[in-house]
Amino acid sequence: MEQAQRTLFHYSCGLVIAHKEKYRLMKLLKLMLVVLFVLIAGVMLFHQKVIALLVLPPYIDWATQTEAQGLVSGVALEAKQLLIAKEIGIKQPEKIRLVYVEQVPFPHDNALLKTVGEALGFIGDGIVNNAQVFGYSIYVRTGYELTTPRLAHELVHVLQIERSSLEAVVTQHFSDLATYGYNDSPLEVEAYKANQHYKDR
Repeated sequence: MEQAQRTLFHYSCGLVIAHKEKYRLMKLLKLMLVVLFVLIAGVMLFHQKVIALLVLPPYIDWATQTEAQGLVSGVALEAKQLLIAKEIGIKQPEKIRLVYVEQVPFPHDNALLKTVGEALGFIGDGIVNNAQVFGYSIYVRTGYELTTPRLAHELVHVLQIERSSLEAVVTQHFSDLATYGYNDSPLEVEAYKANQHYKDR
């Protein structure tokens, strides 16, 4: 009888110890998850600050210069294209210029911007940029057929810049790419709606 009581006591103690150990491990696991979350949030915040401080200013300066060059060398929209621009809501469609180039420009000579561009999928092996908007300048790769839906897509980007600014849109686009990816970024989602709206024109 005494032996049985000792055995039961030791078994009960074992259960208590096991329960305490399990509780301790659960608390440790929760703490580790919190630390991991904080680290991830810190990395994301640091990443956005690096982009804001080091990447955006030189890119915006370059994009502004690229727009200015396009306004000089590009061609004005035709009557039908002007009508679409007005339908989309652009207030000054007459300022828009189409700039046909062998390769849509990117600041390859800036090592930091080149690295970021490759990381975000702007440039790199197998990546071809067919068209890109810089303010009122729409750069189009020679050989790329600028159909009505495709033009409408680019005109929405012109509208986005016109209703805010080139700097604001570039800043939002970089942030959106890091958060949503290219296809799901709000600016692109809005522009792709124009593709659908004008698909039969």
